[in-house]
Amino acid sequence: MSSSFMERINRIRERINLRLYKSKINALAFLKWGSGIIATLTILALIYYHGFPINPQERFWITLLVKFSIGFYIVKYIIEFIYSFTPIQHLRETKWEGLLMLFLVIDIISINLFGVELMSSIGSLLGMNRLREFLILFIQGYFLLIIFLEVGKASTLLPVSSLSPPTLLTFSFVILISMGSLLLMLPEMTVTGESMPFLDALFTSISASCVTGLIVVDTATYFSFKGQLLIMFLIQLGGLNIISFASAFAFFTKKGIGIRHQSLIQASYSTESLTSSSQLFKQIFRFTLLAEGIGTLLLFISWGREMVFSTMEDRFFFSLFHTISAFNNAGFALFTEGLYQAPVRSAYLLHIWIALLIILGGLGFTTIRDVFSIARLRERFRKPWIHLQIGTKISLYATAFLIPAGILIFWLVERNGVLEGMNVWEMAVTSFFQSVTTRTAGFNTVDFSTLGMPVLIFFMFLMFVGGSTGSTAGGIKTSTFTLVLLSAYSTIRGKKNLEVFRQRIPWDLLNRAFSVFLFSASFILGGIFLLTITDPQLELRQLAFEEVSAFCTVGLSTGITADLSTAGRIIIMASMFIGRIGTLTLAFALAKQKESSNYKYPKANLMVG
Repeated sequence: MSSSFMERINRIRERINLRLYKSKINALAFLKWGSGIIATLTILALIYYHGFPINPQERFWITLLVKFSIGFYIVKYIIEFIYSFTPIQHLRETKWEGLLMLFLVIDIISINLFGVELMSSIGSLLGMNRLREFLILFIQGYFLLIIFLEVGKASTLLPVSSLSPPTLLTFSFVILISMGSLLLMLPEMTVTGESMPFLDALFTSISASCVTGLIVVDTATYFSFKGQLLIMFLIQLGGLNIISFASAFAFFTKKGIGIRHQSLIQASYSTESLTSSSQLFKQIFRFTLLAEGIGTLLLFISWGREMVFSTMEDRFFFSLFHTISAFNNAGFALFTEGLYQAPVRSAYLLHIWIALLIILGGLGFTTIRDVFSIARLRERFRKPWIHLQIGTKISLYATAFLIPAGILIFWLVERNGVLEGMNVWEMAVTSFFQSVTTRTAGFNTVDFSTLGMPVLIFFMFLMFVGGSTGSTAGGIKTSTFTLVLLSAYSTIRGKKNLEVFRQRIPWDLLNRAFSVFLFSASFILGGIFLLTITDPQLELRQLAFEEVSAFCTVGLSTGITADLSTAGRIIIMASMFIGRIGTLTLAFALAKQKESSNYKYPKANLMVG
């Protein structure tokens, strides 16, 4: 009976497909072009709506355009479903887009039939009267993503591009920074309603996109809610890089990601193969959403009684902003003095949660997958002889060594300085937090301008090393530092091969590590040299700390960022950009491919040392 019923359904579907086949190509082409035009108009309208003061008439027409575009995309989704030869498979491939459309349809029906707006009702029950505003921002944000999905289709442009993955990664940050700068210059992004100066907007966009945290204006008081929200999005996009986000929306709405996307992810996160890149890509977003969701909840309940928010929405936004800033190792804060501002400086439980988010973000997604993936845990449980990957071991061992070392140095040197007057618990948490944040995050719960020279020197070392490969952290990465250190140790012992955890490290990896180390050290020294020329009025220790912090995308400062000259700010901006995309990636992106390297010159012999 069931087979007969399915046969009838298949025959009916076949007849429908045959009738629709002739008009399918033209209909879908019309929807594609119409979608691109409507998406572009909606984007421009939303930028005008959020970026400039508007009168009631302009608000009416923009709202009407947004409602029309929502209706268009609902109709478009239904028509694509009807024209699909395999409707069930189409629903599976577009499940995320389908869920959004379903919610919009239910909300529209509820408003027109019952006069009830769902999100407003839910917000009233939760005590969040502005929940509907957050929903509107989310829906409007969806149209920003339509640019990736409909206008040109980022996923289809990549395969025909002749640019290498490192070059595309570099250009993705250039585009993100440029768009961020232009949007930050809109009048509504500041509390004064005046346009932000271009150089300041560019500096802020680079700092946010490159997850650094250095600022030339006070994020808490200079930017409006819209400006702070934009900075948060730039941090999120820059932390995971824009290419991964473009791939994400191609994956969530279409059949998946192609070889070109996988090669970009492989270049960005240093995975072993294209297949592992595709798998890692999915897990990155699942873990990011989970970590940031849990982090927001923990921060929401950990601000302490002395920290008073005007509304529940403000408390939620502060929690979300600092969670994203911490997990992506950005260091941006919504307080004038950072986390050093009272009463946040004494919210020690909050400091611990933020520090844990920083550690998670700095471990690297390949490490997180290897340690916490359910599939890997099951595999190691069934096969005890399977161990953690060598990169995971290096990341964990380096983290386990550097954090306690930072705690010990800070505690011993500053016990009569910034730690004076604290009890043991407060000294321990403060030392722990500074050790964690110094490696790449940029938050501060003490005044760094008062720290002694020994601590600043050691912190510059921690900033230079940074976090783990494939993470949101900066620096030369723990794997690079470990390989360079072990190579020197092996050379001293007279060993011909570099061996780690009973595995031999290939020479190409070692050469890459030395290249990263050399390029990074040279660029930092060059940056410090130039800063002493452009800003001779500032102390050398301040300039050195600022440059290391910028290049290693840490964001800590002794308080001189806003006092830098225009030339000094340009140097810092270049340092943040090159430090984020990586000196080696930049070198590969700019270098010309050699025609052949299948030759050898005679062996040279010279004295070294």
